[in-house]
Amino acid sequence: MTSGALGRVETELPGLPEALRRVGEVILGDPAEAARSTIIALAERAGSSPATVTRFCRAFGFSGYAELRVALATETGRAAQAGWGAGVGHEIGPDDPLDAAIEVMAAADTRLIQDTAAQLDLDVVARVADAIVAAPRVLLVGVSTSGNVATMLEGRLRRIGIPGWSAGDAHVALSEAALLGKGDVAIGISHRGRTREVMESLAEAGSHGALTVAVTSFARSPLAELADLVLTTASRETTFRLGGLAAVHSQLFVLDAVYVAVAQRTYERTNEAFERTISAVESHRVERG
Repeated sequence: MTSGALGRVETELPGLPEALRRVGEVILGDPAEAARSTIIALAERAGSSPATVTRFCRAFGFSGYAELRVALATETGRAAQAGWGAGVGHEIGPDDPLDAAIEVMAAADTRLIQDTAAQLDLDVVARVADAIVAAPRVLLVGVSTSGNVATMLEGRLRRIGIPGWSAGDAHVALSEAALLGKGDVAIGISHRGRTREVMESLAEAGSHGALTVAVTSFARSPLAELADLVLTTASRETTFRLGGLAAVHSQLFVLDAVYVAVAQRTYERTNEAFERTISAVESHRVERG
């Protein structure tokens, strides 16, 4: 991972061991300063050792501190140029004017999508898209808000002729997963990667030979560990939008990237599907006055 570091650190910080968490807190407190610091200086500020900083780097996919510094410098420079930081981290109070609240929301969502795009593994996106194009069946499993995201991708895939199904009920999901086989694809969506229904369904699908894909904000979560492929999402909490709710935009972006990659691979068939479906519903549109 050469970019999107800050988003991943912020998302996974609560689950890190204490020593690594202190390093992450120092980096998040002033990313630009961390990018300028030596490994000894950063370790001292975190009350840890250079060896701990090195472990922190490797935990997030960096070969060492030099690579982390380059990623932080690149990311903070890009953020400053684009003005992503405006409003991020501000709380929305009950008496704040609506325009101020919307500014905070817009800044947070903009940064969220940028973080997600930066950390997206394009090779994994391509492999998932290739598998979906060739799959007899595609099962999407999610619960609550993640279930709504699964349903949206199901609709998009069906619109272009891809046989996809979404399941939010545990029994339905397990039953569908049990019918999958080699060549099929099962995608489990869970912000923290700890939703039991999603994990059990993905494990069931994998036991029958289906390719399993995890979409989660936590790359070391139980869901990610049992999946064949992992697509990570970013999560930037704001007032009234916590945890999984804050991750919805990120989940939609990642799965939209998969959908676009699938559509590219089935370009002619996709265009024909669009034309036929648009024609089919045209009679139900009200003409302009």
